[in-house]
Amino acid sequence: MNYIGSKHKLSKFIEYYITTTVEGNLSNKIFCDLFAGTGIVGRVFKPLAKKVISNDIEYYSYVLNRNYIGNHRQLKNADAFVAELNQLEGVKGFIYKNYCKGGNGERQYFSDENGVKIDAIRLEIEKWKKEHTIDENLYYFLLTSLLECADKVANTASVYGAYLKQLKKSAQKKMILKGAYFYENENEHQVFNMDSNLLIKTIEGDILYLDPPYNSRQYGANYHMLNTIAKYDNFIPKGKTGLREYEKSKYCSKPKVKEEFEALIKNAKFKYIFLSYNNEGLMPFDVIKEIMSQYGSYSYVSTNYQRFKADRDINRTHKANKTEEFLHVLKK
Repeated sequence: MNYIGSKHKLSKFIEYYITTTVEGNLSNKIFCDLFAGTGIVGRVFKPLAKKVISNDIEYYSYVLNRNYIGNHRQLKNADAFVAELNQLEGVKGFIYKNYCKGGNGERQYFSDENGVKIDAIRLEIEKWKKEHTIDENLYYFLLTSLLECADKVANTASVYGAYLKQLKKSAQKKMILKGAYFYENENEHQVFNMDSNLLIKTIEGDILYLDPPYNSRQYGANYHMLNTIAKYDNFIPKGKTGLREYEKSKYCSKPKVKEEFEALIKNAKFKYIFLSYNNEGLMPFDVIKEIMSQYGSYSYVSTNYQRFKADRDINRTHKANKTEEFLHVLKK
């Protein structure tokens, strides 16, 4: 997924510095990805660590990580269920009626064809769950598959803050459901859908990786469509963009982020803490250094990388095409 703050391009950098900083073999370590997003970093450490704890306050993120981290054994007949969902006739359900031009006459997050297909698949997955045709593991696998495939044909400039007036080329393609397969191993993992500052008080481990929001953009607004498909609940979409109610993160608030971050570091019962944060974030470098240094031995490394660009920004000239990413390190 084309995701704001994704660590896909930085995953090797992060893996290298964590594995070389931590003493001993990671196979007996508990690794926590507290602001998991699409789960890229947790997926990297799933084969390496004894256990991965994954968390995010956004429900769509919980769904993705419940599959990629929580699922760790082969699923029975997964391909057959995916194939069956691909054969369904379209249904004019909640997505079509509220987020497709044919349904509401204005919003166009998806083509009409893809909108009715998303509805049909989402309704069938829920029906199978209620009838106990599928278990929880298969449920989240199929939901993740739908979220990722729907995202590929979304008619947006990479985020869901707005839709495009005309269907772009990728949005004109017919959505085909493909399985979201995960790394299999024998280890049990945990996935949460909680406020990070509350969860940190109840968990402990060896390695804590932090990748909180860096700026004022709220993920609940930018990815509201994914939450709507994932939850498939009944609500009245608000405004031109069809927003749903969402919880605002204090990490996206300049007046609140410092206090929130300090409380998190203070309450963390982990020996090693790694924080990803770039040079354009709400918290200045000196503030992060000051806070983390109070609780143990502090250091950092950094690297330059290509900034995130939405589709509409590709041909625009920014004052900086690259940004500096810091990996702050604390040994408690």
